[in-house]
Amino acid sequence: MTGTFCIIDMAGFTALTEAHGDQVAAELARSFALTVRATLPPGGRLLKTMGDAVLVVVPDPGAALEFVTRIWREMPASEVPNLRAGMNHGDAVELDGDIFGAAVNLTARIAALAHADQVLASAGVAQVATSRGVSVTNLGPVVVKNVVDAVEIYSLGIAGVGSAAQVIDPVCRMRIDSARAAGHLRYQGRDYYFCSLDCTARFAERPLSYTRFQQDS
Repeated sequence: MTGTFCIIDMAGFTALTEAHGDQVAAELARSFALTVRATLPPGGRLLKTMGDAVLVVVPDPGAALEFVTRIWREMPASEVPNLRAGMNHGDAVELDGDIFGAAVNLTARIAALAHADQVLASAGVAQVATSRGVSVTNLGPVVVKNVVDAVEIYSLGIAGVGSAAQVIDPVCRMRIDSARAAGHLRYQGRDYYFCSLDCTARFAERPLSYTRFQQDS
């Protein structure tokens, strides 16, 4: 199998699960997977779901770029955590219902480096992105686990397409519209918005716990 592999996951999913429970988290992961299936281009396949993440293969980098861009445009309308993604083109082997290969492993390593609302890619995908007028930033060579040589990683400017009014609930890390937030508190000169009164109460009880470290996951 040759194609462009994409791993997309929801940053902050652990925090969301802790705040809202396993059932809500599971339903959100299922909804995300359904959106991915519905957005796949011709020849694209959802190879597997991994909790809050999906592994997709698309025939070529151009189609993969269009697919990921559509995912970013589809998801902001829903109350979900920010997405992040890694992309890489190469070969893989399917065996006993699973997928194996260096290209898939590298895709996973690249995805793990991405911050919330960021799409990272290897050189081959980045070259196609540049040819299509996508903003590309070279992040330099990165040493990744179990790969001998450092890998050039690129940040692609196809994320961040949500409404400017969207903010992140600091408790559950869910993306929400500040104008329709269920709660709003001001702490140390900064405004925080919440998806529910429960998250508002959690923050009010322990604000330092949610502001000391602004983690992506």
